Amino acid sequence: MKPSGPLSGFTVLDLTRARSGPTAVRQLADWGADVILVEPPPDQENDLTVGGRDGSDFQNLHRNKRSITLNLKNDEGLAILRRLIAGADVLVENFRPGVMARLGVGYEAARAINPRLVFASITGFGQDGPYRDRPGFDQIAQGMGGLMSITGAPGQGPMRVGIPITDLCAGLMCAQGILLALLERERSGEGQWVTSSLLESQIFMLDFQASRWLNDGKVPRQAGNNHPTSIPTGAFKTADGEINIAASGQIIWERLCVAIGAEALIADPAYLTEAARSENRDALTGEIERRLTTATSAVWIDRLNTAGVPCGPIYSVDQVFADPQVRHLDMVNTLASPHYSPLRVVGQPVHLSRTPSEVRLRPPERGEHGAEILKQFGYEPAQVADLANRGVI
Repeated sequence: MKPSGPLSGFTVLDLTRARSGPTAVRQLADWGADVILVEPPPDQENDLTVGGRDGSDFQNLHRNKRSITLNLKNDEGLAILRRLIAGADVLVENFRPGVMARLGVGYEAARAINPRLVFASITGFGQDGPYRDRPGFDQIAQGMGGLMSITGAPGQGPMRVGIPITDLCAGLMCAQGILLALLERERSGEGQWVTSSLLESQIFMLDFQASRWLNDGKVPRQAGNNHPTSIPTGAFKTADGEINIAASGQIIWERLCVAIGAEALIADPAYLTEAARSENRDALTGEIERRLTTATSAVWIDRLNTAGVPCGPIYSVDQVFADPQVRHLDMVNTLASPHYSPLRVVGQPVHLSRTPSEVRLRPPERGEHGAEILKQFGYEPAQVADLANRGVI
């Protein structure tokens, strides 16, 4: 299937590994870019992702790509990469700083080959500075970026988030940077170097928690399921489990009180203002839960939403995909695959009315499209066969 999305016509070289880089490239691939995954030959290390090529992680990360193997330790392999660079719009890599330059295909060398190329790099800590040569890893950045200090219950020590949030955010931000550079190229005619790092991305994602320190001088602490500043917002016990309620602001607070039969709390001096509710948070939680435990989660979710109080269930992952709204949103796309029958992958959360995203290609086998890619870039069949025989591809 030929791509028809808004990025169709753009060629992307994917030299990424692990998660942050593939996350960035997946954004481009799903929106129609022709992505060429450049992989090492089978006898070289190939840690594209945890769990192996046929694992669900790889299968979700690397859809909509074609694969070619190139031995970049070989001069001819590097020569092929340079030819691909000459015809590409974007190159994405997430090696440590300096690796691409040592190979002779860093940003300056690539720009000399193709001045229109958008060259994108993701690192752990940035292209320079005292930590530039340290290996980057999601959990390390979660810790150094402050996230683990504000996640989890008070007194239980630092807690990582349950997904590789720093890797994912770095990848998404890198993809945004690539799109910005492509837009600017329409005006200037020139590409540029897009750089991001796990540490910078995590610090950016601190958002209001960072602003609390930078502007108010307050060091945010762990608050468990309670929102640190919006009260009462958190997880509350019912007769058969817990639900989330977000009742910040006076109007919604009063709606909550009426809906749970606690109108007297509205005029109670202990809960009269947001500041008072914050100071007496634990007691307030007890008052709310004393009422909520008289009925099931389903009853309260229906009753509170009807009353205009934001609330919702707390799902396990299997329950997420069984929810009728999630099914309606069509968040799961299916593909034919030699590893799964069928392969199910999570779709894009953004919708364009005329040029939607597409999950059109299953993840490639290693080097599966090498011959057709080289033909696309001007190699003759005999040349391709010779390169394969000599282990260049």
